[in-house]
Amino acid sequence: MSILFMVIIMEKFRTDLALESRENLNEEEISGVEITVEEDDELGITVTWVSIENKNGAASLGKPIGNYVTLESDAMKDNDAQAHEEIAKILARKLGQLHKLESDAVILVVGLGNRQVTPDALGPNVCEKILVTRHLGEDVPEELYGKLRAVSAISPGVMGITGIETAEIIKGVAEKINPDLIIAIDALAARKTSRINSTIQISDAGVNPGAGLGNRRTPINRENMGVPVIAVGIPTVVDAATLVNDTMDKMLSSMSQSLTEDNPFYKMLNSMQDEDRYGLITEILSSGNMFVTPKDVDAVMHRLANIIANTLNIALHPGITTEDVNRFL
Repeated sequence: MSILFMVIIMEKFRTDLALESRENLNEEEISGVEITVEEDDELGITVTWVSIENKNGAASLGKPIGNYVTLESDAMKDNDAQAHEEIAKILARKLGQLHKLESDAVILVVGLGNRQVTPDALGPNVCEKILVTRHLGEDVPEELYGKLRAVSAISPGVMGITGIETAEIIKGVAEKINPDLIIAIDALAARKTSRINSTIQISDAGVNPGAGLGNRRTPINRENMGVPVIAVGIPTVVDAATLVNDTMDKMLSSMSQSLTEDNPFYKMLNSMQDEDRYGLITEILSSGNMFVTPKDVDAVMHRLANIIANTLNIALHPGITTEDVNRFL
C-alpha cells in the first residue's frame, strides 16, 4: 500500500536541491555561484548546472562547495521507456563531466534509505538493478570483455534499523575494497511540488543523508570517505506546509477574481511575505511538520529506479548499452 504521509518533526523548511536554494534568494547575482541552463524543447528536458565555487557561495545557498547538475522532465513520472532511455543517456554524459573515470577504476555504489518506506526506497531499489562486476574477475562473458569496470553495490540501511551510522558502514567497506569513486543514491526533499518525482540531481559535493528532512547524519563526502563521492538523488517528498502555502497562492489568485482588494481577509493574506505565511502554516499544523508523497509513488519509484540504474550502468561500463544491461541482469 502506498505511503501517503511521512510525518517528521523539523525545525525549519529545507530543500536538498541546490537549484531551489538559488531560486529562494532574491539577488540576481551571488558571488561564488555560477549557473548555466540547457533546454531541449523537443524532449521537454531542462538541465541546470549550479557551480558553488567558494565559501561565500556555499554560505549563501547553504550547500557545500561543488557542482550540482539538475535535470527536470515530467516524462520521468510517465510510463515512457523511450523518454527514460534518453534521460539516462543525458545523465550519463553529465556524470562523466562531473568525474572522469579511468578504464580500470573501481566503483562502489551505495543505496541510501529505508527499503520498507516507499518514498525512501530509491537507493535500495537502484542497487538491485546495478550491473555489479567486481566479483567476476576473469570470468567476464566474452562479448563483454574490456567493456566492464569493477563495480560493487551495497544498501547499508538506516541507523534506526542497524544501530550503526551509515557513514561508518560505507567507510568500513571503502577501506576494504579501495574504490576510486563512491556513488551514493538517496531520496530527496523538494521545495516545489512540481519537482516531485520529475527531477534528478547529481553532485560531486557528496550527500548529507536525511538533511532535507531535518535529520543530521555524518556527511558522505570526499573528506570523510577518503575518495571522491558523487551524489545522485530524486525528490520524492514535499513539505506539507509548502503544499498548503502553494495552495494558498492559487486560492489568492482565484479570490482576486471575485473579491475586492480592500477585503480584509484577502488583504491580510496577500500582504504576508512567503516566509511569514510559511511560518504561520507550520505553527497551525498541530501534529508538527509533515512530508507528503504522491499516491502513485509505488509505480513511479520503480520507473525512477530504472532511470538511475540505467544511467549508472551506462556511465560506469564503457561500451555497454541498455540492451546489454537488460540481457545480463
